Amino acid sequence: MTSTFAIAIVGATGSVGESLLQILEEREFPVADLHLLASNESAGRTLAFKGRNLRVRTVEGFDFRSVQLVFFAADQAVTLAHVEAVRKAGCSLIDVTGALPSEVAPRVVPEVNGAAIAGEAPFAVTSPSSVAVAVALVLAAVGEQVQVRRLVIDAGLAVSSRGREGVSELARQTAELLNGRSLEPRLFDRQMAFNVLAQVDEPDADGHGRLERRTNADIKALFADQSLNVTVSCHQVPVFFGDSLSVTVQASTPVELDKVIAALDAAVGIERVDAGDYPTVIGDAVGQDEVYVGRVRRGIDDPCELSLWIVSDNVRKGAALNAVQLGELLIKHHL
Repeated sequence: MTSTFAIAIVGATGSVGESLLQILEEREFPVADLHLLASNESAGRTLAFKGRNLRVRTVEGFDFRSVQLVFFAADQAVTLAHVEAVRKAGCSLIDVTGALPSEVAPRVVPEVNGAAIAGEAPFAVTSPSSVAVAVALVLAAVGEQVQVRRLVIDAGLAVSSRGREGVSELARQTAELLNGRSLEPRLFDRQMAFNVLAQVDEPDADGHGRLERRTNADIKALFADQSLNVTVSCHQVPVFFGDSLSVTVQASTPVELDKVIAALDAAVGIERVDAGDYPTVIGDAVGQDEVYVGRVRRGIDDPCELSLWIVSDNVRKGAALNAVQLGELLIKHHL
């Protein structure tokens, strides 16, 4: 087994890419050589890693034979444009973008279905959507107490779900409005500041957005249950970072709330907030590795219904940390 690894991050200058860099350093990931890759526009920048300034290079023409593991953290188009070069180089990859089909790159959250990684190197693994990561962790924690029949997720997503451009656009719009200037939306199709948008991407012919369909598929894959009934509604909220999720679980039997609460309290990576209080992304989740859960309660009319309020850092916990944990799982058991 190799003790250290040559690694590349594609999309290193984006919000997820920079969070990956930070977490790799924090968790002392066994990096021998680190290659930071991005678009031509971002090439030439430098990013700090372990006291050194590393120059960002263009991903175009990069020789993936020089690395053993690649993190894809740009967008789906970039992943699809370079995945074949990674395969030909015999390099394992972890995709945060969800560009690859599950039969090629299985969806994995280490605490939920780490055993889904099997076979021989090179490996291709997908880190699910940030919403799926948070919800799956909580459902896995209460899996012995609650057999899920139906799952309804109402997801308020921060503008960082649209990358750095989303953060910049919300900041610009907020400044324009607070200074009494007229507003012309750019990235979003209408005013984002002080507003809530009913969708986060373009809906298909049936009215479902790409991220809604991705989250639906991710959760079914994580629990290996294609018959699971999952409803996902994503809306954009004027928050820079952090997902806020209202989740309703329809169980097969009446919910024993005391057992659910005990399971959540015992789970690693979950922080439950007592009744009478509740967690928020600001002050609780942003910058943290844990998923926060509050307002744990049974349904008003249906004892088989469980309602939860879940918040987590979409960039850190929902994307970068899960991807790094997948890398740790690969090097511990497979590479």
